[in-house]
Amino acid sequence: MVLVDDKPKPEAPPLRLSKFHAPEIVFGPHSIAEAAHAAVRLGARRPFVVTDPGLMAAGWPAELLTDLRAAGLAPQVWTDVTPNPKDHEIEAAHVRYLEQGCDVVLGIGGGSVIDAAKGVALLAANGGRILDYEGIDRITHPIPPLIMMPSTSGTGADVSQFCIVTDTERHSKITIMGRALVPDVSVIDPRLLVTMPDWLNAATGLDALTHGIEAFVSLAHGPLTDPHALQAISLVKRHLVRTMERPADTAARSSMAVAALEAGLAFTNAILGATHAMSHQVGGMLDLPHGVVNGVLLPHVIRFNGAALPERFVPIAEAMGVHVPGAPALEDVELVAEAVRTLGDEVGVPRNLGALGVRIEDIPRLAELTLGDACLTTNPRPTSVGDVEALFRAAL
Repeated sequence: MVLVDDKPKPEAPPLRLSKFHAPEIVFGPHSIAEAAHAAVRLGARRPFVVTDPGLMAAGWPAELLTDLRAAGLAPQVWTDVTPNPKDHEIEAAHVRYLEQGCDVVLGIGGGSVIDAAKGVALLAANGGRILDYEGIDRITHPIPPLIMMPSTSGTGADVSQFCIVTDTERHSKITIMGRALVPDVSVIDPRLLVTMPDWLNAATGLDALTHGIEAFVSLAHGPLTDPHALQAISLVKRHLVRTMERPADTAARSSMAVAALEAGLAFTNAILGATHAMSHQVGGMLDLPHGVVNGVLLPHVIRFNGAALPERFVPIAEAMGVHVPGAPALEDVELVAEAVRTLGDEVGVPRNLGALGVRIEDIPRLAELTLGDACLTTNPRPTSVGDVEALFRAAL
């Protein structure tokens, strides 16, 4: 006798239209040379190389410049980029780009360098001031080709459609977002990660973790982004501390490079949430490392969002190795928040915003600016200015 289960089955939620933006990706040790080949393919003659003094001292741009010259190109170098790139720095670099008659733009460095390089390319084709492009899809003309080489393991800027710039007049960060900002080529050479200082390794690693978690719960998440987000979360949890303890561990460094890549692919397509919207304002006001601020804020935002959709945090708990089978989903929310905070402790990130210089009187302005950040539009829980103020107070 065949038993037939005639109970009605719950209908699967309808699939949403999904788009997935990604550059050409070259991954592996000694892959910097591929950037020169890509520049030639993209029509470069006088490529504009954006980097910073720290990378110059580490020697990686010199290797790139050798390869570019060997390919018959005449590269021009710009190094006047500081952490949390400033509006006037990008505009000065754009002037140099025009003066030197440059074409393809290459960025070799961390997220600040890569964002600055994107800003130069944006202005090269569209003109005006960089702050004119705050928001989503404000770029109207095609920009020069972009080739990016990340030297940190976390920002995901080398594959993303974001450009984050500090507005030095308002002391805040703006978010520029658009398909045009996705680089043409991302060249990921894990060797570049070994010259990061410990604080930067910790900050960018926590940034990758935040990207993974916020992308997974984002309103814009989907089947094309979820696997990347969960893989990034798992890799950061398993390998970040090891890279702090054993900086020369090439396997751990390569795993963190993959984590940063996976997280970048997830968040550039699923976007982010309240943690990033809030972090941008703190970083813009105090010129702080973005990933460090994320590490402080993330547990609080997890609890806030998890109260509304706890089931979404169960796969995250599984990826982090803290899931308790059979436990209520709300328990997983708390376990994820605690695991994030524990990881922050292990890599030396402060436990509160007060330790970073934020004052109680700063909170109303920070909350007001947060409401205007594009990243807040995909936060999974509706968020008022009062909610943001409460989150800032909890993190203080």
